[in-house]
Amino acid sequence: MTTQTSTLPERVRVLVIGAGFAGLGAAIKLEEAGHADFLVIDKGESVGGTWRDNTYPGAACDVPSQLYSFSFAPNPNWSRSFSPQPEIHAYLQDVAQKSGVLDRFRFGVTVQDAAWDETDQAWTVVTSAGTVITDVLISGAGGLSEPKNPDIKGIDDFGGQIFHTARWDHDTDLTGKRVAIIGTGASAIQVIPEIAKTVGHLDVYQRTAPWVMPRHDRAYTGIERLGFKLVPGLQKLYRTAIYWGRETYVPGFVRAPKILTLAKTMALGNIKKGISDPDLQAKVTPDFAIGCKRILISNTYYPALAQDNVEVITDGIAEITPTGVVTRDGVSRDVDVLIVATGFHTTDQPIAHHIKGRDGRTLADVWSVGGMAQYKGTTTSGFPNLFQIVGANVGLGHSSMVFMIESQVNYIVSALQQMGAGQISSLEPTVEAQTEWSEDLHRRMQTTVWSTGGCASWYLDEHGRNTTLWPRTTFAFRQLLREFDIDKYVVTARSTAPTHSTEEKVAL
Repeated sequence: MTTQTSTLPERVRVLVIGAGFAGLGAAIKLEEAGHADFLVIDKGESVGGTWRDNTYPGAACDVPSQLYSFSFAPNPNWSRSFSPQPEIHAYLQDVAQKSGVLDRFRFGVTVQDAAWDETDQAWTVVTSAGTVITDVLISGAGGLSEPKNPDIKGIDDFGGQIFHTARWDHDTDLTGKRVAIIGTGASAIQVIPEIAKTVGHLDVYQRTAPWVMPRHDRAYTGIERLGFKLVPGLQKLYRTAIYWGRETYVPGFVRAPKILTLAKTMALGNIKKGISDPDLQAKVTPDFAIGCKRILISNTYYPALAQDNVEVITDGIAEITPTGVVTRDGVSRDVDVLIVATGFHTTDQPIAHHIKGRDGRTLADVWSVGGMAQYKGTTTSGFPNLFQIVGANVGLGHSSMVFMIESQVNYIVSALQQMGAGQISSLEPTVEAQTEWSEDLHRRMQTTVWSTGGCASWYLDEHGRNTTLWPRTTFAFRQLLREFDIDKYVVTARSTAPTHSTEEKVAL
């Protein structure tokens, strides 16, 4: 399902960037609230975002299906407790089709520049399909949208096939090939068991061993699926039970990491169950506290590493040559195909380089000083009428990002309602409110396992600050964003005249 790209309108009330869970959820809730003058643009060819782009073998969600979906759009057709990528993408396409908002989606459109015009009190957004003026800009580009390639000497000179897991090359047949994969994160542990079945030989380059828990996945029975369709409240019951089960992890992450001892025991048992060789067991056993990095789930990863045609290599990579990989111990290994599984730009989001605030600086410029900082992970001082979904410190290590996205969307819709009711042309958080919010977050972060667990993770930016994760419960986040708190904002009130020239700044 796609919508053909057409000429963009000259002006819209609200412009949304991104058509994943965030962009689609925003569109649906804007429509429901009566804000029909909006447009959603996306660089891809359909809705889906991360779940459209990540099509590597074995791609699946590590949050149960019933929770990793919109609360307002339950899906009775999930085949398993943990959904594979094609089902999630199909779910999003189905929700988009049924919602009646697809006529305001434009695909194949890339944002090149977005700048705030103080005189017009609007954003000028330059795209690959033309320029759009918008009163309100919502970024749903997400933190897992742009693959991050490793900075390794010689990687550009490799003579074989090379691609990132997020840009999987389905035209490359790996059967019988000598393959190397760099990275052992969430994508890698799903890819490795699948390709190990067919490749001739697989080298797994591991910099840091991850903690991997058993994956309690199963197919739903026919009776369950029938019940989801016919019994009111059954899916909600499943969702509620999963939600609260996931929240029990929070104390271990943010207050007392020792609570995670049971999880560590299960993860160590997962290693012993999948691998019998003591040397390989030692290689894949992490040397940091469980939870410090993202906890992964798989029943097939360790058995795949134990296969005769798979080798786990822990010596660091010195360089990549046109024919293979050379490690720091001087060993050279020939490779036909090189797969990069090194994650995404999360603390340095690409969209931040294209959005310029009141003083002409980009978000990236502002954040380069002290890291990503926003009020409630949604708005930024100096960037009027800009709302970001999944911004600073909104990420999770234990539960569903869809829950967080819905909380932010509700907050944004509340803001638009108040802007309309109060004849407000623009708003942005006060410096004091944003500073207080950020300082509270980072004070709470000091006791978390992400800060004390002894690891270097992608949660941390170049300054060593965790600007990625939310250090509290998800229901606390929802409560804090339940209603737009305009008293924490500087607003510009519009006069009754139909011009932008007689506006007055008011600090509430």
